Amino acid sequence: MVLQDWTIGAYGSDEAGLICGYLFEAGAAQPVRAVDSSQAAEWLARTPVQERAGAERAYMWLHFNLSHAQAERWLMRHAGLSDVFYETLKDGLHSTRIERADDSLIAVINDVHFEFSFEPSDISTLWISVGPRLVVTARSQPLRSVDALRTAVKAGDAPKSSTELLEHLMRAQADVLVKIVRDGTARIDSIEDELLAGRLDHKRARLGTLRRVLVRLQRLLAPEPAALFRLLQTPPLWMSESDAQQLRAATEEFSVVLRDMGALQERIKLLQEEIAANVNEDNNRSLFVLTVVTVLALPINITAGLFGMNVGGIPLAEHKHGFWILVGIVVTFTAVAAWLAFRKKR
Repeated sequence: MVLQDWTIGAYGSDEAGLICGYLFEAGAAQPVRAVDSSQAAEWLARTPVQERAGAERAYMWLHFNLSHAQAERWLMRHAGLSDVFYETLKDGLHSTRIERADDSLIAVINDVHFEFSFEPSDISTLWISVGPRLVVTARSQPLRSVDALRTAVKAGDAPKSSTELLEHLMRAQADVLVKIVRDGTARIDSIEDELLAGRLDHKRARLGTLRRVLVRLQRLLAPEPAALFRLLQTPPLWMSESDAQQLRAATEEFSVVLRDMGALQERIKLLQEEIAANVNEDNNRSLFVLTVVTVLALPINITAGLFGMNVGGIPLAEHKHGFWILVGIVVTFTAVAAWLAFRKKR
């Protein structure tokens, strides 16, 4: 079953800043249903008791565009989220963290832009609030992981609980990282082949950019598994044990991807060191040639300087073979200088 996502209007969201909204009802004939901001507000206005009578395990996922001026106002008016969520939106800190607030989970995670091009600036933040009946995600830039989750839901994927939806988001994030690692590995393989072929043009700059991206990604994403593991030691009461176990499994997969990313950074570092060694060797070779040329030119320069002075008493000035004698002296000293220079080289 494919859902029609008609919540998207101008600038990627509707008049409330809602990019997409879905109602999940496990026992209903249609387990996933797209909703707009007005329908979401109406559903959220119901009390849990009223809702439980119709669908015991129903919950809603709302994804907002924070660049829209009305998004935060709508959330404060209708969503009933913890104050901690709004504080994380305003504190300006983008470090990854997951914490409990009242009866919900508040997460700040980082993800790559939808149009990711291996630039350090192509990384932005996703704010998440997870409760038993409402999941809110909010971002300022289009992000790959949440878009992959949204595509899966539109195709009919229906997580049975809000925790399972979070688990699907983490797996989507891990899949995105796997693709980044694969693309990065392909780029490094290409650079390594060119390095072995002796073509070093601009390879250091490309490796440096790629390494900066991977370092920033790992720095931003590395705290995520540890934070979630700590949280799952004492999960909220509404989180079932099976959901918590699935979330732990997704976290372990995420950790494996982060380790692969670390290994890729080490490979880049080794390539940079090898390129630097080759460049230093080329520089030393060029410096040696320049030194030899300078040494070989030294005798003739000194002799020409001495005999070119316009003063009296210049030796061999009146000798009929003076020029050839002088050439012989210069050649002799040049040969001695060349022998000394190449003896040190050997």
